[in-house]
Amino acid sequence: MEAANLSTERFEEHRGHLRAVAYRILGSLSEAEDAVQEAWIKAARADVSEVENLAGWLTTVVSRLCLDLLRSRKSRREDSLDERPSEPAVRLFRRTDPEAEMVMADSVGLALLVVMEALSPVERLAFVLHDLFAVPFADIAPIVGRSPETTQRIASRARRRVRDQSEPGGADRLRRFRAVDAFMRAARDGEFETLLSMLDPDASYRPDEAARLLGAGSEMFGARTIAEEFSGAGHWTRAVLLDGEVGVVLAPRGKLRLVLTLSFKDEKIAAIEAVAEPGRLAALELRVP
Repeated sequence: MEAANLSTERFEEHRGHLRAVAYRILGSLSEAEDAVQEAWIKAARADVSEVENLAGWLTTVVSRLCLDLLRSRKSRREDSLDERPSEPAVRLFRRTDPEAEMVMADSVGLALLVVMEALSPVERLAFVLHDLFAVPFADIAPIVGRSPETTQRIASRARRRVRDQSEPGGADRLRRFRAVDAFMRAARDGEFETLLSMLDPDASYRPDEAARLLGAGSEMFGARTIAEEFSGAGHWTRAVLLDGEVGVVLAPRGKLRLVLTLSFKDEKIAAIEAVAEPGRLAALELRVP
């Protein structure tokens, strides 16, 4: 039988599904689109004449690429622990407008994506493929390099971690995400007392020069001062994950203008930094949970 290459039309029939799989594994729309595009490049060169289940075969291809990206991301984070940068280690995925990312995130569930940040790459992939897309363990096993039985145990462990959110980092991250999301909702609704209750008494707010020129205010200190300034503001904002930590983006009509990074003291917001300098924004990576 002669070799048969995959046509663009046949691949496009599966692009939506592959994009959904990649997004749920990676939690980033731009990375997901990169993975799907790379899958197309690999698939276009392959002989698919004997592929009986094209959707399953393509899912395997894109899943392997996603696993490599997750492992690379984890390695970069571990390498960065010793670098101790002077500025917040925040990155924003480019090429995808934040509004599209937010719509995609809503289709998955914000809390789920936040909690999945605590999973290892193999756990995340096994959980997503089996629990969200009903891929059999026998098909997942070759992707993660485990037996079907071990893969089932990995997915079960991931499911427990997602369900109880008790693993180190997972529950704290979800709690901070919900706190930031509630803070920005209170800001938009002008709920001064709610804002005040969520801020540490000695909280600080510091914008960079570009943020000041954008109208993001100047340095402020003290919970009451910051709450007064934020009350009635915060439109076009959304809570996000910034390099695995919780932050906020200002993206009117999908155009990124400003990023807020937040730090906590106990359960209170202790510091807010506004970043709008184009060079810093261009180097940022954002994942909307």
